[in-house]
Amino acid sequence: MSITVLHQSATIAGLQDQGTPARPLSEPPCRLRGIDVELAGAGGNNSGIWECEPGRFERQLPNAEVMHILAGACTFTPTGGEALQIRAGDTLFFPANTTGEWHVQETLRKVFVVMAM
Repeated sequence: MSITVLHQSATIAGLQDQGTPARPLSEPPCRLRGIDVELAGAGGNNSGIWECEPGRFERQLPNAEVMHILAGACTFTPTGGEALQIRAGDTLFFPANTTGEWHVQETLRKVFVVMAM
């Protein structure tokens, strides 16, 4: 078994281009980058580092997700709910089927685990 260490993940270079959100709400659409980390024994769960430039987009992921914000600032407004102010150091737990709007003000970088459905 091997342990993956991403040193200084808040500033690590080499994130891979992941295009733009499927449902952008800003022009031009924000750019996405990331590193997927394979984790033996995690079943169908996905994990890694993800980064998003400033912009707005709809959250479309139906899966539950845990994330820890490493850098940046944004708001997330759940459908029918109040805007949540989010910044570096915050940890979020999204239930499955959470919808809403991301508004990234400062390039956002997070560690994430997306749960298999």
